[in-house]
Amino acid sequence: MEHAGLNRESQGDRFVVEGGRPIEGTLVPAGNKNEALPVLAASLLGTGSHCIRNVPGIRDVDTLLEMLAEVGVQAAVSEDRHTVDLQTDGLLDRAPNAELGARIRGSFLLAPGLLHRTGKAVLPRPGGDRIGRRRLDTHLHALRLLGAEVETSERHVHLRLDGHFRGTDIFLDEASVMATENAVMAASVADGRTRIANAACEPHVRGLCHYLEAMGARIRGVGTNMLEVEGTPELRGVTHRLLPDHIEIGSFVAIAAMTGGELRVEGVEPDDLRMMLMVFRRLGVDTEIEECSGTATLHVPPKQDLLIQDDYDGAIPKVDDAPWPGFPTDLSSIALVLATQARGTVLIHEKMFENRLFFVDRLIAMGARAILCDPHRAVVTGPTPLVGETITSPDIRAGMALLAAALCARGRSVIMNAHQVDRGYERIDERLRALGAQIERT
Repeated sequence: MEHAGLNRESQGDRFVVEGGRPIEGTLVPAGNKNEALPVLAASLLGTGSHCIRNVPGIRDVDTLLEMLAEVGVQAAVSEDRHTVDLQTDGLLDRAPNAELGARIRGSFLLAPGLLHRTGKAVLPRPGGDRIGRRRLDTHLHALRLLGAEVETSERHVHLRLDGHFRGTDIFLDEASVMATENAVMAASVADGRTRIANAACEPHVRGLCHYLEAMGARIRGVGTNMLEVEGTPELRGVTHRLLPDHIEIGSFVAIAAMTGGELRVEGVEPDDLRMMLMVFRRLGVDTEIEECSGTATLHVPPKQDLLIQDDYDGAIPKVDDAPWPGFPTDLSSIALVLATQARGTVLIHEKMFENRLFFVDRLIAMGARAILCDPHRAVVTGPTPLVGETITSPDIRAGMALLAAALCARGRSVIMNAHQVDRGYERIDERLRALGAQIERT
């Protein structure tokens, strides 16, 4: 397996940021991280050659590619890391590397492909961000209904499949993105028809479904919370292009607005940004969508007066996350930092993960006027001038939010655990420097 140009920065890397410079210029967003992982995992379902384009060059993708190599997948990564060619014919009857699997939550997406091709899968309990309890119950319930036998131990999940997956009726007890992805992958190669109710319908789930359809799967209801899948025993290798990462786009939009810069983001999918832009407008951020020759560009005007909009009855407004098409939970941290630079008061209500807001104490150390009411709610009053601090990144999204705070703060900030941000944002220091930031990796 070739790893051309993969990230090998040590976990001791840190970002050193001199804040107060506007972030401005033109940005081409990276491919969707949350689509890349299930699409790469789904390649196991079909033999032959697969070509995945617009792949983000991030640590989590590197880790999953290493896990695929462990089970016999041959992969060639282009020099710019944005194209991955996979050959999946020679799958080995071998468990993926447990140490690698424990690093990322996406490792559990290998279960359907391994069960389909080898009849068994031994996977570590998945890792990833420590943002609260992240249940496997919904995944295992769906795989059991589709015919898999499941045994769990303290550190591993043991799955077996006798023959083929069997089509069935599934009602997910929560609209879990990864459980939906695992269910629709297994259903695509099952005998008979499967109906998946209460399915997640985020853009990256839609992207996975389109990839499976190109491979030969028959799926109805893509983009809705009711998927009907007619199983197809043999799927083929295809070429697929990942969607732009709407979470990354939201992060850069917020940073540009906070620092007073003018930003253009090229090649966006406007429908995937509607709720995000609506919430950012509530926090005072104006944006424009410019259409030209079938391509959409998102424009953030410079030097905006960020004013939080009260509710119509004068009440303090609320920003809360929800399953799609609600406001994405992965942008809650960024929205909170954005609110520190806007005039007014807002309640940030993170409903989905009980640890995601625990980075607020780092923001308070930088000068933010914020109260963490409980694990799920924080009240923010702005604007407040932030000052540089030495802070630690606890997870991908909080790390990016703290980086955003450092970029608009006065003085120098040092952000430890840079590798956390690298897991979800491609070459973030280089790309921010290209937009005018003073940031170095040490």
